[in-house]
Amino acid sequence: MMEGREEEEIMAATAANYYSKDFEWDHLRQEIENNPCHAHHLLPFPKQDDQQHTLLCSPQEDDDSEAWSKFHTRHSTGKFFKERRYLLKEFPELASCGECSTILEIGCGNGSTALAILRGNKSISLYACDCSKEALERAKENIEAANINLAKERFYPFQCDFSASRFPNWLACTACRENFFQKQSMCISDARSCSKQDFPSAKNNSCIGGVDFVTLIFTLSAVPLHRMSRAITECFSVLKPGGLLLFRDYGLYDMTMLRFEPEQRVGYREYMRSDGTRSYFFCLDRVRDLFCATGFTELELEYCCVQSVNRQNGKIMQRVWIHGKFQRPHVHVGS
Repeated sequence: MMEGREEEEIMAATAANYYSKDFEWDHLRQEIENNPCHAHHLLPFPKQDDQQHTLLCSPQEDDDSEAWSKFHTRHSTGKFFKERRYLLKEFPELASCGECSTILEIGCGNGSTALAILRGNKSISLYACDCSKEALERAKENIEAANINLAKERFYPFQCDFSASRFPNWLACTACRENFFQKQSMCISDARSCSKQDFPSAKNNSCIGGVDFVTLIFTLSAVPLHRMSRAITECFSVLKPGGLLLFRDYGLYDMTMLRFEPEQRVGYREYMRSDGTRSYFFCLDRVRDLFCATGFTELELEYCCVQSVNRQNGKIMQRVWIHGKFQRPHVHVGS
């Protein structure tokens, strides 16, 4: 769920030096907070009464999904996104993990993340979900067109809004979820036992036993703030003990945040575009609080500050993203 062509151009240009710090985030913060033009981004958001909150929240799940469905329909050619090859440099675990490892990609869009992972790791099985049926169709088309060895046999797309509903039982059944808190899991099936013919199916009672990795790549920012904790808890529930959640999303004071007008604010640091899609901009403390409160252990968390130049108008663009790596704790003997 990315912002636009500018973002993809910058990502492609900076992939080789993705950990570089072109500028200090604290310097940018001081610059923004001392600029009267950006004052509306710093103001507390007016508190809503219970009735207003109910009216805004009750139809929101359908509205959010519909907005993203329309977004992917408008950009159905697949040219709007580019393959995110930088991800395997940013998260080398995806390339070096053991044979038959499993990954759940949440908010897969048109497959730009899945494509890079399947190309970079020939043995990984990738389960990809999105709230948009249109996005899943584009993802399947792009994976098939890429002609990657056995990619179709290792790619399992399914529709799900992880912020509003539980992941399906075949991903991690109730017994698996409960036993992830114990020494061993009772469910011994894995991705190798899930064939293309029986995936996914309500009639199929098999379970893959959870996943080794979860990726949230520019996805959580599209979830309403009040549903983020529930969404992260759902991620935690299907991740095997010791498994990793890999996170990348918009950071506070990213240039796209500063483009929003005051009337586009729908919350504190939360905005809605004209097409109905939304975006939240994270600070490190917010990310840390969300994930650690769920039970994750923080391994890496930092701002990625990248400066580039718009090739069309020569304008300097300062991008801020957050890189995070979180682990579901191993289950200790006697726990």
